[in-house]
Amino acid sequence: MSFRLRVVLLIVFLVTTSSAATAWLTLRQAERQLTDSVQASQRDVTSAVRTLSDYGRTRGTWEGVEKPVAQLAAELGQRVRLETAAGAVLADSDLLGGHEARPVAGVPSIVDALPPLTFPASAAVDHKLTWTIAVVDNFRRGWVAAECLDRAGVGMHIQQYPGKPPFLVADDGPEPVIAQCNALAKELPQYRESADVFSKPCLTAADPHVCLQKFMADALAGTAPETAQLYLGARDEVVTPQISSTSIALAAAAVILAAILAAVLLSRRVLRPIGALTTASRRLGSGDRGERVPVSGRDELTDLARAFNRMAESLAASEDRQRRLIADVAHELRTPLANLRGYLEGLADGVLRPSPELFASLHEEALLQQRIVDDLQDLAMAEAGVLAYHKGIVDVAELAETCRTAHAAVAEAAGLRLDVSVAAAARVHADPDRLRQVIGNLMRNGIAATPPGGRVTLVVGVDGHQAFLAVSDTGRGIAAADLPHVFDRLWRADPARRRA
Repeated sequence: MSFRLRVVLLIVFLVTTSSAATAWLTLRQAERQLTDSVQASQRDVTSAVRTLSDYGRTRGTWEGVEKPVAQLAAELGQRVRLETAAGAVLADSDLLGGHEARPVAGVPSIVDALPPLTFPASAAVDHKLTWTIAVVDNFRRGWVAAECLDRAGVGMHIQQYPGKPPFLVADDGPEPVIAQCNALAKELPQYRESADVFSKPCLTAADPHVCLQKFMADALAGTAPETAQLYLGARDEVVTPQISSTSIALAAAAVILAAILAAVLLSRRVLRPIGALTTASRRLGSGDRGERVPVSGRDELTDLARAFNRMAESLAASEDRQRRLIADVAHELRTPLANLRGYLEGLADGVLRPSPELFASLHEEALLQQRIVDDLQDLAMAEAGVLAYHKGIVDVAELAETCRTAHAAVAEAAGLRLDVSVAAAARVHADPDRLRQVIGNLMRNGIAATPPGGRVTLVVGVDGHQAFLAVSDTGRGIAAADLPHVFDRLWRADPARRRA
């Protein structure tokens, strides 16, 4: 599977799962909010119906209903409208607030002001009939008293004792007024005599409760407030929007498409420099050491391109050093081997006569070539990280004196003087053989570069927590142009010895 396809699939998976989770949470939250909104609306309707029904039951009329309608509108925070079944307005909070009545919305709720008709659980049919007639009689008289008390500013409430039908009782108020209104109510003839005739069919009805409910409604038809219709809210009020799963799916699809496009563009941005690196790597592997990749920007891919270019440059430089090393080694070995070959051919042809001095010279030349080969082997082992070191405690001053003694004969033959200057004694943990090898190379170079009568000096000192060994001479020194090449392999300052 390609990298681009993996990136696209990964981003699509992440976006799909996140969109699905977001949509699910959104739908759940919306459903919960809608459920809470519907339940709250139903509670508002129930509360308004109960309040207005109690108002009609305790007064026997809808007159003065404007006050509870205005209070309900303030409590519920929405428009309240009460009208008759024929559409006549009883009260409207819009009109009460001095505004134009807005169109109603939804299905109206029925507000029934008839008294409650609830019988004892074990009551017989004839007892229910007597109960219903008593309720009709109680409320007919109660409404007469309510009309009288309302003019005095005294309200009424429904009261019911256990096993007794409900009736209307005056609220706290002036006793003379209450007594006068109650007396006025008692002057109303009882409904019991005429009721017996109309209610007897309920004794044999299939559903006595429904029959008695209808009988009570007919009996109070001319006295009780007519059934009203309640509207909450208006058509132009903000309605809780329904969350459409289709719109969520379309939005999720749009997000996924955008994510796919972004993934393609991102993978293209990533793969373009990677493709360039791949092409450059193949060319580099096929031998084109001059191959490089363009570098632009500051991101991680740019760092990768720079690292590749540095690697290619390092590889090219390494191959160049390898070629020069091979050329230098060939040059170093060609001349002495040619000399050895010439002497051996001269001996074989009889041109030269064998002598101990000649064999000693040839042996010395062979040892020199062996030393060069050993040095090359040490160099290869050092670069491979397998060069062995045998470390121990080394007295640096004693090491310098040993090196001076080893090269004293060569220096004397060259007419030079060897000195050792110990500025401070020091002991280090190092490989004495490798130290003598390094110091010996420096001393041989100093002896070779110093004219007769000169001096080569070994200086031993301490700099902070480090000891040092310095080799100085009174020779011509190294030209400034040659200083960067001092530590190149097999490099010599003599131009004649630097032919490749």
